[in-house]
Amino acid sequence: MSLLRRAWAWFDDRTGLTNVLSPIASHLVPPGTSWWYVFGSATLFAFIVQVVTGIALSTMYVTSTAHAYQSLQFITQDALLGRVLRGIHFWGASAMVLFVGVHMIRVFLTGSYKFPREVNWLTGAGLLLFTIGMGFTGQLLRWDQNAVWSVVVGAAQAGRVPVIGQRLAQFILGGNVVGGATLSRFFSFHVFFIPALIFGFIGVHLYLVIRNGISEPPVLGHIVDPKTYRDWYNRLLERHGVPFWPDVAWRDVVFGAAMVAGIVALAFLLGPPVLGKPPDPSIVQADPRPDWYLLWYFAVLALIPPGIESWVIVGAPMAFGAAVILLPFLGSKGERHPLRRPWAIVVVIVAVMMVGTLWRLADKAPWSPNFAAQPLTAQDLGPSSDTVWAGSQLFYVKGCQYCHTVNGKGGQRGPDLSDVGSRLSKQQITQRILNGGTNMPAYAATMNPGALNLLVDFLSSRTGQ
Repeated sequence: MSLLRRAWAWFDDRTGLTNVLSPIASHLVPPGTSWWYVFGSATLFAFIVQVVTGIALSTMYVTSTAHAYQSLQFITQDALLGRVLRGIHFWGASAMVLFVGVHMIRVFLTGSYKFPREVNWLTGAGLLLFTIGMGFTGQLLRWDQNAVWSVVVGAAQAGRVPVIGQRLAQFILGGNVVGGATLSRFFSFHVFFIPALIFGFIGVHLYLVIRNGISEPPVLGHIVDPKTYRDWYNRLLERHGVPFWPDVAWRDVVFGAAMVAGIVALAFLLGPPVLGKPPDPSIVQADPRPDWYLLWYFAVLALIPPGIESWVIVGAPMAFGAAVILLPFLGSKGERHPLRRPWAIVVVIVAVMMVGTLWRLADKAPWSPNFAAQPLTAQDLGPSSDTVWAGSQLFYVKGCQYCHTVNGKGGQRGPDLSDVGSRLSKQQITQRILNGGTNMPAYAATMNPGALNLLVDFLSSRTGQ
C-alpha cells in the first residue's frame, strides 16, 4: 500500500489529476435529488459499455461485403465468449437508447430545460439523435438480408426530402446501390464519426452541468426568473447543498452497476439478435424492420395513407426537431413543477401510449407478408380430394399464404381465407385471382388454367366448417 501511495503521489504531482477531479467530485448539488436523477449517468455507463465491447468486436469484424457476414458468424459461434460479447453490445445499445429517452422525459417533466440550462437541453437532444444514429448504422453491420433491406428502405425515405433527397440517399448508400461502399461508410460512421460526436457532446454536456449546476427538484409556486435565478440557486447551495461525491454519486454508481449486470445477464441468457440469411438484393422476399427502438416509426410508415407519405416522412421529423430546439427558448422561465405544467404530463402520456401501441402493432406487423409461413398439412385441411390437396400446396408455392391465413397458418396482410368458400362463389374467387385487388397483384398474365383451377377448387373448399 505504501508503494501504491508513493506511485499515486508521483503521478498526481506530475499530472495534477487531483486538482482536475476534486472540484468535479466535490461540487455542491441541491438537496432532494433522488433516484430520478440517475438516468443521465446510466446513459454514460451504457455508452462506456458500448465503447469497450465495440473495440473488442472491431478486432474480429471484417469490413468487407464478402466476409462481414462470415466474420459475425465466427464471432457468434467460434470466438471465445463471442456470443456474449455481441449480446452485451446489443443490449448495451438498447439500454443506452432507453435511458437517454427516460432522462430526457425526466428533464422535460421537471422543466429542467429552463434558464440557465437551455444549452444543456440542446446538447442532450444531440446525444439522443446520435444514439439513434449509432443504432441505425450498427444494424447494417450485421450484413444480413434484414439489415441490407432496412438501409434500402431508409435511403428511400431520405430520397423523399425535397431538392436534396436524391443526393442524401446517395450519401447514405455511398452510391446508387447497397454495396461495399455502403458497408464501409456505415462502419466509419458507427465506429469513428458518431462516437467522436458523442464524446464531444458528453464533454460539453458535463461541463454545462457543472457550470450551471444540477437542477433542483421543482417546488410548487417557485418561478424561474432569469433575473434572479442564479443568485437564488447559489444561496440554496450555500445553505443546503451537498457534495456530489459521495452523497449523490453513490446512487449513480449503484444504478449503473445494476444496469451493467443486467446487460451481461441478458447477453448470457438471450444472446445477440439472430443473424438472418446472407444478403442477396435479388431476393425481395424480405421483411426489413429496424431494432425495437425504431419499430414504432416502422408502424407509422406502414399505416399512413400513401398520398401523405412524403409529408409525414419529411415533415414529422422536422416538426419534432423544431419543437425540441425551440422548447427551451419559448419556455425558459416560469413554473417548473409538472402539476403547474399539466400540458407536459399530457404530452408525455400521449407520446408513451402512442409509441407503445405502435410498437406492439409493429412487432406483429400484420401489413407485412409472413415469409416464415408454413404450408398446410393434411391435418389442417381435413378430409379432402387430391385436387384440393394439390391446390393447397400451390397456394403456398405461389406465395399466397405469405399474405393470407388459412386455418391459422399464413400472413395477415390480406383477408383470412379460412371460410372464403362460404362467402364467395367459384366465379368470384376466379375473378379476384385474375384481376387482383387493392394490395393484391393480378395473376391473369402469369397463371395457367390448370393452376388456376386447382387454386379455385382449394379455396372454394374452405367453408370454415
